Amino acid sequence: MSMPAVLVALVALALASTTLSAADAATAKGLTADDLVRLARVSDPQVSPDGRRVAYTLRETDLEANRGRTDLWVLELGKRPRDGASSPPRRLTQHPASDSAPRWAPDGRGLYFLSSRGGSSQIWYLALTGGEPQQVTTLPLDVGSFEVSPRGDRLAVSMEVFADCVDLQCSVDRLAARDKHKASGLIYDQLFVRHWDTWKDGRLSQLFTLPLAADGKAGKPVNVSRAVRADVPSKPFGGDEDYAFSRDGARIVFSARLSDRSEPWSTNFDLYEVAADGSDAPRNLTADNPAWDAQPVFLANGDLAWLAMARPGFEADRFTVMLRSARDGKVRALTGDWDRSVRHLGASFDGKRLLATADDIGQVALFDIDPATGVRSRLVGEGQVQAFAPAAQGVVIAWASLGSPPDLHLAARGQPPARLTSVNAALLGARELGASEQFSFAGADGAKVHGYVVKPQGWIPGKKYPIAFIVHGGPQVSFANHWSWRWNPQVYAGAGYGVVFIDFHGSPGYGQAFTDSISQDWGGKPLVDLQKGLDAALARYDWLDGTRACSLGASYGGFMQNWIAGNWPDRFKCIVNHAGIFDQRTMYYTTEELWFTEWENGGPYYANPQVHEKFNPADHVTKWKTPMLVIHGALDYRVPYSQGLATFTALQRQGVESRFVFFPDENHWILKPANSLLWHAEVIGWLDKHTGDASPPQTR
Repeated sequence: MSMPAVLVALVALALASTTLSAADAATAKGLTADDLVRLARVSDPQVSPDGRRVAYTLRETDLEANRGRTDLWVLELGKRPRDGASSPPRRLTQHPASDSAPRWAPDGRGLYFLSSRGGSSQIWYLALTGGEPQQVTTLPLDVGSFEVSPRGDRLAVSMEVFADCVDLQCSVDRLAARDKHKASGLIYDQLFVRHWDTWKDGRLSQLFTLPLAADGKAGKPVNVSRAVRADVPSKPFGGDEDYAFSRDGARIVFSARLSDRSEPWSTNFDLYEVAADGSDAPRNLTADNPAWDAQPVFLANGDLAWLAMARPGFEADRFTVMLRSARDGKVRALTGDWDRSVRHLGASFDGKRLLATADDIGQVALFDIDPATGVRSRLVGEGQVQAFAPAAQGVVIAWASLGSPPDLHLAARGQPPARLTSVNAALLGARELGASEQFSFAGADGAKVHGYVVKPQGWIPGKKYPIAFIVHGGPQVSFANHWSWRWNPQVYAGAGYGVVFIDFHGSPGYGQAFTDSISQDWGGKPLVDLQKGLDAALARYDWLDGTRACSLGASYGGFMQNWIAGNWPDRFKCIVNHAGIFDQRTMYYTTEELWFTEWENGGPYYANPQVHEKFNPADHVTKWKTPMLVIHGALDYRVPYSQGLATFTALQRQGVESRFVFFPDENHWILKPANSLLWHAEVIGWLDKHTGDASPPQTR
């Protein structure tokens, strides 16, 4: 089958999960915020050593407990790629405590996994022949992540410890002593003092290995990263992709950035190699690269592949695939000629080729890479490949799109992808999701820019619909053919809105020059793209009502709402600003990851204030007049909540209609189910109020 036919088949699979009969369509409703919260979430597919089974994590929402809970599932793959699954998925665990991170034992007879069912986060083992899970580690500290060596004789685990402690008990004792101490003050001699949503307490995530005995119990841990004062995995979002066993299990390579005084303005991650038993000191493999080195992956012949950026201090630089020969140690750039930045890197089932995902013209595509030549071929080009795991018959992918939350599929070259799971079939079968379409237009400086529209639920030809104009954050991310658990266009479509969003200058997937173009130009080309993109959508889609449009966004998208309020003040009926930057000077001096704001504004504020001030919303507040809903979380240390409070103060003092929604227990994102429902009720209620829709917001 030709590649276009494969893509058509994949889209058809997504549509099949939401297609209604004529009778059902008459009574169906659109997706609501309550639906979004309740939808099950598939993640972390892991294929067995024989390539015939896939284990995965399924998250379900416990509304009463106000949290998500995860269990492990497994399914058998058919003998041929087009067969999909040979039997229905089987639940492996169901415990009040969450079970996650399934990792196969090398013999394929069982799964190791993380669980807090014993009172702390530890590694457990479940034999697939039956019986109850058995606890493998009884460490005095929580295990954050882990991997199993290829020989099955050792575990690699991460734990948070005090870097100067010689053993785990020292960290345990120090934590206990701190808890007994009546003084609550925290004392710092260097940054970071806080990161993402946590105040630093002196601990680092360190990498340990533990031998596995014949009885399945883990032995004494050895800290293999002690000599490198750094978090392994990296914080706040690093995981087991930050380290890897060699194919023979004798060595480990991990990625780390030194935790010194320059950490808050550095993106210099290096790869370190160390003996898996800790018998030698870590050796820096990438000391010659002052930028980011990440995601080590070993091929079957022992060659080491990884991702590398070239420009220090730029977190959105292009990730190129590098390859280090096991034979002679020579290093070469494998994808230096490819104008795409790799998101995630892995090896094929036989270990002879590489697999990679990358943003590509509004999609997150999956590619196969020849390690000899660097030649790429696209395996899946439509939608969003969120995760992948190589199998004997192809590649198991967690695949999603604007019209489909993630499910597992089996992708094989030249064949239509086979659906493996339909975890939300019952709920989605009673919903009508809005159809989406990508369009393009001439944006700033005449460049080709892409955007999307999503039709409202129950769309009727000839009827005009109000607009939810969503501006993505990042800013070097994309709001394209993806499924989001926070800013999901289908929720607005379900509430009766036509949804428009633009991949303005700065978005990835359109070449690195396009991504670079937003730096030091936050309110320039991106604003022009948004203006021209909305005009293009109105000209192309006559069902959009340009007189009833509201603009929404978070983070950089929230900055843009403040910028729009002062520089495009007559366009929108209302604005929704979540975690938006109000003042560039105070933002620089109170955020945590300084490398971001320094790169985006040409250096520290004190050294280059004119660039920071060039696009400072605080300088334009006297032009604000559009009603604005302001939302912020107290635990947001990326954009501290004082930015939201300042925005609300400026609005209130000038008499501009405004509302402030504050979450004391949320960070940069809204994660708790009950808070998500409240957030959506406030946002959609604000849109309804200002676009003339008197119907109540859909939250139930």
